[in-house]
Amino acid sequence: MFELKTIALFFVTAVAEIVGCYLPYLCLKEGRSAWLLLPAALSLALFAWLLSLHPTAAGRVYAAYGGVYIFTAILWLWSVEGIRPTAWDLVGASVALAGMAIIMFAPRGA
Repeated sequence: MFELKTIALFFVTAVAEIVGCYLPYLCLKEGRSAWLLLPAALSLALFAWLLSLHPTAAGRVYAAYGGVYIFTAILWLWSVEGIRPTAWDLVGASVALAGMAIIMFAPRGA
């Protein structure tokens, strides 16, 4: 159960980070309203808070989170931007998730 909660929290954290970065992208690259910067800032604040909820060392959390972020970004590419991931995108995301699992769930010596 710990593993599922950890992965779910990482996934929600990744969505918050991606939204916080995608909204300014829309302002800068696609000429959307600068008002999008307000929810972007709130989303990035949520992202930082969510990362603090993990009960292990910050460096380990940040390293493992990167794997879930990569996977989530590929899902974003497909679901929001409408670009189908390549086989290499999926292989890379799978390797990143495997790295996350090793970092977060490997047995630790006392």
